[in-house]
Amino acid sequence: MSQITDSASAGVFPRLDWVDDVLSPALRAAVESLPAEESLVARYHRGWCEADGEPRASARGGGKVVRPALTLLSAVAVGGSPSDAVPGAVAVELVHDFTLLHDDVIDGDTLRRHRPAAWSLFGTPAAVLTGDALLVAALRVLAQAPQAQAGAAVQELVGALMELVEGQSRDVAFEKEHEVTVADYLAMAAGKTGALIGCACALGGVLAGADPDRVGGLREFGRHLGVAFQCVDDILGLWGRTARSGKPVGADLAARKKSLPVVAALAAPGTAAERLRELYRAPRPLTGDDIDLARHLVEEAGGRQAAQEEARRQTAAALRSLSLARPTADAYHQLHDIVRSMTHRES
Repeated sequence: MSQITDSASAGVFPRLDWVDDVLSPALRAAVESLPAEESLVARYHRGWCEADGEPRASARGGGKVVRPALTLLSAVAVGGSPSDAVPGAVAVELVHDFTLLHDDVIDGDTLRRHRPAAWSLFGTPAAVLTGDALLVAALRVLAQAPQAQAGAAVQELVGALMELVEGQSRDVAFEKEHEVTVADYLAMAAGKTGALIGCACALGGVLAGADPDRVGGLREFGRHLGVAFQCVDDILGLWGRTARSGKPVGADLAARKKSLPVVAALAAPGTAAERLRELYRAPRPLTGDDIDLARHLVEEAGGRQAAQEEARRQTAAALRSLSLARPTADAYHQLHDIVRSMTHRES
């Protein structure tokens, strides 16, 4: 589930310190409530401590808290307060970390947030079990929300999780399929990335007591934003820089993953697309030179441009959906800033 990354460059995202201040006490309590071994791995993964458990000098860590910000602001958008949505914000961040831990195992990625991935230090079983524990903790946090909203909130998250698993399953299956269309890719991304971001937004509305139409607008806003985010993430996966992203650049090409630029390029006419198809079907591991060639062929065949155009389409659809939620003016402007930061990341 490599979609769900923290590859946004520092300085592009709006200041979200207030989100961390609201989120941190409840999130830390949830992580520290895990069994000791899983708590250690989760705290390391978030950047709160070293592998031996020693606290880090800069203990905020743990990414850009964008999904919790969307949850809290979505509550404000429908007339609630950030405190209403704290259980939802904690739950989506716990699920986010669950997916990242399992993701790095599935993909074999050894770098996460500029540090060794958890599985590479603690082992695959520890990383998988910690992901499982975080998922259970997320459901527990929502189940303990005020009774009037708890049931609907849990159902919202469970529905998103089913879509997320289906999307990830499709993504893994794509690696063995020669023919993947742009439509196939977008359906996969809607589950793999869009479902959780849509859920983050919907939970803010649910926990603030909003009516179903406004919750639906928030959900669709998040879903389209998630797909736009994935499109940009795919672009950065090919043309970004590890120093900014905190994860290996070019790994998707080495694994012959069907990211959007690749899917669009493989389906294009012309010599570059044909050479790319031959390279992707070659029965041997790709070398560093092969990866550089593949990156060039994807761009020459129009894959980068196609992904950029799709990101713009999905962003526009997200903002149209947001209007259906009838957001307050201040929340709208803050959400709009987050949209821009998620879809205009630097390489």
